[in-house]
Amino acid sequence: MSKHKLGISDYPVGEKRPDLIHTASGKSLRELDLDGVIRGDVTIEDLRITPQALNIQADIANAAGRDALAANFERAAEMAVIPQDVVMEMYELLRPGRAKNITVMKDAAQQLRVEYGAQQLASFIDEAAKIYQKRGLFKFRY
Repeated sequence: MSKHKLGISDYPVGEKRPDLIHTASGKSLRELDLDGVIRGDVTIEDLRITPQALNIQADIANAAGRDALAANFERAAEMAVIPQDVVMEMYELLRPGRAKNITVMKDAAQQLRVEYGAQQLASFIDEAAKIYQKRGLFKFRY
């Protein structure tokens, strides 16, 4: 969650509360313009969404009563700091028939907890592992 008390009146944040949006390097939303790109002041890293921005969106979703959407934003905030190759490995495990057994998914969830502090994402994978076990989706196909 963000440290700001936000409501639905703050949406869209980029228009109504641009002061809250910053890049990972600390640039403000107003500093992200074409001239900055041409000068080389704005890099691809400045265009990536930050956990803070995603948590702000989660706050607004919660305020609007959209709890499932808020949970998605919160998990995305955790994913924003995880290396892309690890995210893709987790994605692959979540595809039915890709993980050989429940232990593989439980180990992946534990890795997310320990290495990246991604508690909600790990819980999501743990929950999926239980459902896959119950539904027989560990029949390794590939």
